[in-house]
Amino acid sequence: MSGWLVIAGLGPGRDDLITPEVSKALAEATDIVGYIPYVARVTQRAGLELHASDNRVEIDRSRHALEMAAAGRRVVVVSSGDPGVFAMAAAVFEAVEAGPDQWRDLEITVAPGITAMLAAAAQAGAPLGHDFCAINLSDNLKPWAVIEKRLRLAVEADFAMAFYNPRSKSRPEGFAKTLDILKAACGDARPVIFARAVTTPDEDIRVVPLPEAQPEMADMRTMVIVGSSATRIIERKGAPIVYTPRSVTP
Repeated sequence: MSGWLVIAGLGPGRDDLITPEVSKALAEATDIVGYIPYVARVTQRAGLELHASDNRVEIDRSRHALEMAAAGRRVVVVSSGDPGVFAMAAAVFEAVEAGPDQWRDLEITVAPGITAMLAAAAQAGAPLGHDFCAINLSDNLKPWAVIEKRLRLAVEADFAMAFYNPRSKSRPEGFAKTLDILKAACGDARPVIFARAVTTPDEDIRVVPLPEAQPEMADMRTMVIVGSSATRIIERKGAPIVYTPRSVTP
């Protein structure tokens, strides 16, 4: 039997946002590999083995998946959102590059998903309607100095910014530093979107001016989007619409 490996994105949370390509891979898989809460989203069935593991073992998880695929298993490595955005696709390819030559000849497919950044933006309106950047605020795999430099350059370039992994219990100070940098560098009241648990029953969307943004408004289930200087708010009954115009006025 010829094995294969699919690195799949399960989307931001709602089942109907999982792509048909990913659903097909899950239906044909013999093994599902991933972080515990993501594997829990896959329905158990006869002939399917679930291999859930804790966070921060991405390379070990990748090697396990590649070993099973090389042995003829049909393996799906699952991530939330899109696997290519701060997720498992890069980890698998790091393992491929460092691993035995036979892994390079495996059939490996990346099946994209809707990342939290896009789901959050859609719920708020179109805050990423013009140039934007995405920054992972976790300093687990890069020094804080790199994050700070990228924040300052993003403000200088006047990008809208989407922040992944803003604030965890083990490193709550990072997001506080981020807000301090933005408030000092931006000098305006551009909107900040706090989109927590997007597309799930726990969804909560808040829009506040940058000077009013506080660190405790975010956790690890929150996507934070900060508008550019051109981002606008359309007030209406209920939640406002936040969007960034498609053109730039000189």
